[in-house]
Amino acid sequence: MSDRWPNLPGMTAEPVIDQQQARATAEVPATVRASLSPSRAADFKTCPLLYRFRSIDRLPERPSVEQARGTLVHAVLERLFDLPATARTPEAAGDLVAPQWDRLVAEQPELAGLFDADDAAGAAEFLRSAAGLLRGYFTVEDPRRLEPAEREALISAVVDDELLIRGYLDRLDVAPDGALRVVDYKTGGAPREAFEARALFQLKFYALVLWRTRGVVPRVLRLLYLKDAEVCDYTPDAEELRRFERTVVALWQAIEAATRRQDFRPRPSRLCDWCNHRALCPSFGGTPPPFPADAGAADPLVDARSRPAAPGADE
Repeated sequence: MSDRWPNLPGMTAEPVIDQQQARATAEVPATVRASLSPSRAADFKTCPLLYRFRSIDRLPERPSVEQARGTLVHAVLERLFDLPATARTPEAAGDLVAPQWDRLVAEQPELAGLFDADDAAGAAEFLRSAAGLLRGYFTVEDPRRLEPAEREALISAVVDDELLIRGYLDRLDVAPDGALRVVDYKTGGAPREAFEARALFQLKFYALVLWRTRGVVPRVLRLLYLKDAEVCDYTPDAEELRRFERTVVALWQAIEAATRRQDFRPRPSRLCDWCNHRALCPSFGGTPPPFPADAGAADPLVDARSRPAAPGADE
């Protein structure tokens, strides 16, 4: 297996999330009055009512087994690159599965409720399925030949003078010639075609941030589908990112208008089959809760959706 992004000694960045968040907030210009993440933007684009449920009502969502599996696989792949290059083997990744799951459960107690105490077989199968996805990873990449510049990194930029866009990317590779490659791991359980546009939207979001902050258009946006062991590469250009920036600003303007009108309408699609809030959706005979009286009073820079509950949780 060959890769034009070879080892770059000294380029691995340890992800210190709290420090990244503090630094990103401290550097926000005084003109900024709102923030938007790819998850929030994609929610509104997919279904305005879903955006309301998640970002305004802040309704709780119980993680699914599929989301937890994605979280676990992301955690293992992040830790895999802590190992020396020669030690990044399928066996080493498999050895990380159980310890990383234990760590995640300790940090996110709600994950412990996915399996009953007497369902040892179900928990064991869950870990085996995560290991299987990791084997798929090794068929599309050789991590021994890579030294990521950043992993689980918070990136942010200001657009239109007033909107802060930010999010966490799975991995950023930097080639010897300075070319950037944004890599996103996909483990998803839902039909991929239903999420392909959302995934590419997310990567363009990251590409826009990198372009605005580093002056470089990423050469490759890469989706790694671990379940099917497939790679999807996309090459953006500056003009496309300019158009995408206008789209992001327009989305936020639409969100602000919907908030003023308290009007977030459902947009039924096949994705409804995976929605946590169908019981409250008018499209399925439900009634949304009363619109929060303080919907516009929250700190505009505190974005509950700027980072999913855990990496991979929104796949």
